[in-house]
Amino acid sequence: MKNSCMRILYVILLFFLLPFSGFSQTEQLAKNYFDRGEFEKALNIYQKLLKEEPGNASHFAGLIATHQQLEQFEKAEELLQERINNTANAPHYLVELGHNYELQKRNEQAAQFYDEALRAIESRPNYAYSIARTFEKYSLLDRAVKAYELGMKMNPDAEYHVQLARLYGEQGELEKMFSNYIDVLALNPGLLPGVSRIYGQFITDDPTNEANVIFKNLLLKKLQEDQNILFNQMLSWLFVQQKEYKKAFLQEKAIYRRNDQGLGSIMQLTTLAKEEGESETALEVLNFIIEETPQEDIKIQAHQLRLNILQDILPEEKYAEIETSYRELLETYGTGFSTLSLQIDFANFLAFKDGRVEEGEQLLKSYLKNKLKKFEEAAVKMALADILVLDEKFNEALIYFTQVQNLVENDVIAQMARFKVAKTSYYKGDFKWAVIQLDVLKAATSQLIANDAMELSLLISENSLEDSTQTALKKYARAELLAFQKKEDEAIQLLDSVLLQHKGEKIEDDALLAQGKLYEEQGAYEKAEANYLKLIEYYNDGVLADNAHFRLAELYLRELDEPEKARDFYEKIVFNYADSIYFVDARKKFRRLRGDALE
Repeated sequence: MKNSCMRILYVILLFFLLPFSGFSQTEQLAKNYFDRGEFEKALNIYQKLLKEEPGNASHFAGLIATHQQLEQFEKAEELLQERINNTANAPHYLVELGHNYELQKRNEQAAQFYDEALRAIESRPNYAYSIARTFEKYSLLDRAVKAYELGMKMNPDAEYHVQLARLYGEQGELEKMFSNYIDVLALNPGLLPGVSRIYGQFITDDPTNEANVIFKNLLLKKLQEDQNILFNQMLSWLFVQQKEYKKAFLQEKAIYRRNDQGLGSIMQLTTLAKEEGESETALEVLNFIIEETPQEDIKIQAHQLRLNILQDILPEEKYAEIETSYRELLETYGTGFSTLSLQIDFANFLAFKDGRVEEGEQLLKSYLKNKLKKFEEAAVKMALADILVLDEKFNEALIYFTQVQNLVENDVIAQMARFKVAKTSYYKGDFKWAVIQLDVLKAATSQLIANDAMELSLLISENSLEDSTQTALKKYARAELLAFQKKEDEAIQLLDSVLLQHKGEKIEDDALLAQGKLYEEQGAYEKAEANYLKLIEYYNDGVLADNAHFRLAELYLRELDEPEKARDFYEKIVFNYADSIYFVDARKKFRRLRGDALE
């Protein structure tokens, strides 16, 4: 009995559901015919569908569009007039009727119905949205704007700022667009990240760009009228896009003084300013954080970042002051876990900057005598191994890198340690063991490590085929080690030897690129330019050609003040190296240098 009831219920469900499924599939069939240009077949289906469901707006729209494609305008007009006369709640059909006339080049009559649709909003403002959307459907943007504006005028509770802002943007009315989005944000501040992405379609890093100027002036005016913190946030965002971090800092300070959101966004400015070479601004921000924050961990982090910047910009004769600062901080905050990163930085400063390699080693080894958690121990051993590589104590470094892998074997740190095992083996000339490690890392979860592994593996394999003794590769690896040891002059001289004695071999393009980078670090930009041009001349089909093009473009843009040449080399990447990792960046910069309005 139970099974019998279930079968009856199943049959009843099928009875009700199958017609709906059939209608859905039939409508899709009509759309398919329409898309393929088989309008007679589409017309036949839409007529049957509408007969079954006279009130279905989708079927009706499909039928009207099909009549219009068949140039059966009178039939379309008849159906639209009938729908207008019999449907009091759909004044958007006035726009559809106007469009039907426009398709016949009867523009005067079309305009009459468009105007009638707008007048309908005055008495029925709730239909402003459907009327405006229908205008948008036919790219009648001016009339769509009028519909939204009239709807808001007639109904103060209506909210069409987002729609208006989008349309103003399409029309190039930037000030109106920005203003409407600001009005949206005033009501919904949480939308700021999404709106910022929209602004990003118009704002560039050029402060003189028209959109940038309009947006800035609008925000300054708004800020004079209303001290809403939102305007400070948007000004800060704008200044960051323009890489004017000092101006962004002034806005962030104003924000900080007026709310309790902390110093996180101000701390981010430090990194951005440092990356763009604005060290003085970065230091100013850090000094502010140190003075303001009551949190010890943030204060330590700010001190640490400050010392990192100082050791990059101060001359060697000031290193004693940096050392004193490290020691004072460790005396103040102790040598526990909270200062572990600071302690590692101090050891690296001694070894890599001040040339006191042995002292840096011993400092880290003394930390290992403490009771450390596994990630703390891994961090110290990784840093110690790096210093041992610097000191060319390769075997001891390999031991520590391997221990790190075992300590945190399922973490990305373990993958980095394995890569450093490969790199250290490469430095000491053990290319076979390096390749074994690199083959494992090609499937690393970290894309950056995987890419680095593939590059190094390719370098070794390419330069081992034609030279069984790997003489050139050993010299090149030695040059890379010298560069790691900050012995740039020696590295450049050794690469000169590679280029002279192994001309025409696989290693030549690698040597040209590596030497070019070292020249850049020394500020010898013309020499770097010569290297990149030579690489392009002789190895334009090689795997490093896109690297050379991009570095050359960046060199012309940033250092040699030749933007036209930069544009040319960005363009070559866009058209000749579509699979390059530099493609997206090169395309963006090429378009900007060409004067395009960026999307």
